[in-house]
Amino acid sequence: MPKNFLQEMIKAKQPQIGGVPEVQPKELPAPLRQDAGQIKTEHKSKRKYFIWILALVSAVFFLFALSYFFSKAVVTVSPRAQDAVLNENLSANKDSTTDILPFDLVVISGEENTNITANEEKDVAEKATGAVIIYNTFSSSSQALDIDTRLEGSNGKIYKTVKRIVVPGMTKDSKPGSVEVKVYGAEAGADYNSAPLDFKIFGFRGTPKYTKFYARSQGDITGGLKGKFPVISDSQKVSAENELKNTLQAKLLKKATDQIPAGFILFKDAAFLDGTSNIDYTSAKDKVLPVKFQGTLYGLLFNEQKLSKRIAENNVAGYDGSEIFIPNIRDLAFSLSNKDSISFADVKNINLNLSGAVKIVWKVDVDKLANDLLGKSKKEFNTVLLQYTNIDSADLVLSPVWRRSMPNKTKDLKIIVNYPK
Repeated sequence: MPKNFLQEMIKAKQPQIGGVPEVQPKELPAPLRQDAGQIKTEHKSKRKYFIWILALVSAVFFLFALSYFFSKAVVTVSPRAQDAVLNENLSANKDSTTDILPFDLVVISGEENTNITANEEKDVAEKATGAVIIYNTFSSSSQALDIDTRLEGSNGKIYKTVKRIVVPGMTKDSKPGSVEVKVYGAEAGADYNSAPLDFKIFGFRGTPKYTKFYARSQGDITGGLKGKFPVISDSQKVSAENELKNTLQAKLLKKATDQIPAGFILFKDAAFLDGTSNIDYTSAKDKVLPVKFQGTLYGLLFNEQKLSKRIAENNVAGYDGSEIFIPNIRDLAFSLSNKDSISFADVKNINLNLSGAVKIVWKVDVDKLANDLLGKSKKEFNTVLLQYTNIDSADLVLSPVWRRSMPNKTKDLKIIVNYPK
């Protein structure tokens, strides 16, 4: 079939869009295409680095701001302290309201019992014993009474004091002076055993003092006997008495210690047991003798703060009354100079000695120091410390490390005081 040249020409024409011939893009030469891609890649890379740098700076700024939100300060304080070796002679008054050192008494009574087998029988003569309180309504002057002062009991029997005593005078409000003392029957035998008695001082007969001095027994007067009974040796008796006394003293001291109010001291050697032993010969069975020790423990109590300040006054030059404490104050050796002449039931004044090595430590008012430091710059730290004569040295740690001032809230400021033990 013959070719249609017209159709062939139409197919050969370029396609048209909207009546406009479609223009095909021209390809760039290969070198130019490579440079354009590299520029685009570098642009993307710089943008990515900029974003990372911005994120890092933002993170650092955020952490820096956050660290200030959680900032804190720790102050470690070493308080002022001074060593001293004591040999203090002090006077104290019971319940004193004056400048004299005060003391108080803790009083606890008890008894211990045991049984001892006797090896033989002997004639026994024991004198009845008991305790009396002697009263002075004669004058405000004290009255000395010698050992073996005779007391005339309301039962007609004569009893004697076991030691020299001094009966205090009447007080300003006319309260009788009084003192307690042990007594014993003038003769051995059960006739001197008695329920509580009233007494007059036999030597004051015919004088105005006879009716103005009187005594009353504290409980029964017991232990008097005479006859043949199972007996123990002197060494057995002494051993039993010492064992009972030591056991009773330990028990009563434990009770006393448990009753001491907070802030008070009972020195180990400031507790005194006053007691008597009794062998009940009449109750012996199969030669087994009951032995009883009855006693009263008197403990001298001291206010720890007042005693510590008195020690500081005597041992620290220029002491200004600041709050101090002595960590080992309870370890001091205590002795009573007039122990033998004291009736602890009525004691009013004592002379004592305290000896030993101590460390006097100044207390630090943590709350005041914290308030004075709040908001202060690091440079002002030492200036604040100069106001505290009770501080020897102090270290400051701020966190974060770049912080240059104290927190503004007490909860963010911790103060540690390294008190010696």
